[in-house]
Amino acid sequence: MNYSLRQLRVFVTVAQAKSFSRAGEIIGLSQSAVSHSVKELEQQTGVRLLDRTTREVILTEAGQQLAARLERILDELSSTLRDVGRVGQQLSGTVRVAASQTISAHLIPRCIAFSNQQYPDIDFVLHDRPQQWVLESIRQGEVDFGIVIDPGPVSDLECEEVLSEPFLLLCRDDDPLAALDEVAWQALQGARLVLQDYASGSRPLIDAALREQQVRATIVQEIGHPATLFPMVEAGIGISVLPALALPLPQGSRLTVKRFTPAIERKLMLVRRKNRSLSGAAQAIWEVVRMQAEQLTQARIRDPLFNAEAR
Repeated sequence: MNYSLRQLRVFVTVAQAKSFSRAGEIIGLSQSAVSHSVKELEQQTGVRLLDRTTREVILTEAGQQLAARLERILDELSSTLRDVGRVGQQLSGTVRVAASQTISAHLIPRCIAFSNQQYPDIDFVLHDRPQQWVLESIRQGEVDFGIVIDPGPVSDLECEEVLSEPFLLLCRDDDPLAALDEVAWQALQGARLVLQDYASGSRPLIDAALREQQVRATIVQEIGHPATLFPMVEAGIGISVLPALALPLPQGSRLTVKRFTPAIERKLMLVRRKNRSLSGAAQAIWEVVRMQAEQLTQARIRDPLFNAEAR
């Protein structure tokens, strides 16, 4: 049997109002539509639920039993739906976010600090991992969402770009390239490079940039953690290419960064599973990351390192 929720609500309203016309006024249906709905329910149950007179409707014994049970069931259903709605909008609980190391070290602390201030009942938990681990943890549902370097075409994930930033040259302040305002990629021809390894989402982009600019260089060291690039370069082992989010430079170091020409950028993406809704709390944190990335973009407009017109 196929009973509709509408039929059940109409019947309970008629039972309470003891009138088709009054029930229609309460639920916004015509008297004939109310009568038709009750007749359909009677046909589907196979029993008479109401005795109709010219002045009122009277519940049969079967109708009385059904109305009493349905009132409790429909009340419970309404309560359940209200509770579900509150959970969906709730700005509390734990939100798990995964991000690669450079992003975790520089963008995410701003996001956590703002979240703690704006949403004190949300526990923002960061998972700091290599890019491929981040993507897999999103797919497996181990985190609510992640922030990664553009992973390229992915059919099972929903991606939203939140930040585009350039790669920069990292060298010692006594390197001849340090005297230039901008450094052409061709200046890396034959250079000794210290780069992040392939656990980083940036490395394939750097390789592609070197190929595109027809630069042949020697990779002398491949580093897992971006912070290790700084002492390597300062020690004179080589120069490096790093994303802007790896800044600032260590205080007191003999290091400097320069813009490349042409500018080659990487895109940072908010990523979540496709066709999966975020909780109210996770959606709030998603918006926090988006807003903080936008503020960082606006601040860089005034920075000569990122905008020649700001000089």
